Amino acid sequence: MIEESVQVLGIEGDYLWVEGIQRSACQSCSAQQGCGQSLLAKLTAHPVRLRVALDGREAQSFHIGQNVTIGIANHVVVRGSLLIYFLPLLMLLFGIWVGDRAFSSEPAAILCGLLALLAGGFFVGRLSNTAAHRPKLQARLRDV
Repeated sequence: MIEESVQVLGIEGDYLWVEGIQRSACQSCSAQQGCGQSLLAKLTAHPVRLRVALDGREAQSFHIGQNVTIGIANHVVVRGSLLIYFLPLLMLLFGIWVGDRAFSSEPAAILCGLLALLAGGFFVGRLSNTAAHRPKLQARLRDV
């Protein structure tokens, strides 16, 4: 379970609106000082707002500004990462292969590959929007 401390922004029925700061893995890396990625991560860190189910807890036990811990299952992160990175890549390679076989031309293969890459990105976006509403994939309130 990956856990993150977040702040309560609001209470809406059986849900909490929470906000956390999106961070990179640079805090655990030994090359922090000599890496441009660390500087870029510090400059582009921005708040992320989520709606988290109370899961039977009383809404009155929470107040705005309170810090709570939310968690998301490891398999959700792994599967999401695989989907986001590998599906467009596989579509790109498949598009190049199809373009090469169908047209026997390198520019056509490249164009087909790019079109397939865009299609893969579109498909990932659609799947992400669909999966965002599945309760098993949502962040859960861990403790108060």
